[in-house]
Amino acid sequence: MRIDKFLKNARIIKRRTVGKEACDGGRISINGKVVKAGDKVSLGDIITIRYGDGEQKVEVLELLEHAPKDRATDMYREI
Repeated sequence: MRIDKFLKNARIIKRRTVGKEACDGGRISINGKVVKAGDKVSLGDIITIRYGDGEQKVEVLELLEHAPKDRATDMYREI
């Protein structure tokens, strides 16, 4: 699954276009490597999202193409 789509489906970032902009701005990395919006995410990957002064790290637990609101948080675990 594409990283921008994962971020949107998991409701970490509200819209896919915002996720794409974050990737293009170098604020998203997978396993320590800065990624583009089209890069693939796999189970067990560690995603780092940098926001201003802070950052958020999550581990990918599940890849769902269509995640209902109540299942979105099952897709990842905060580290």
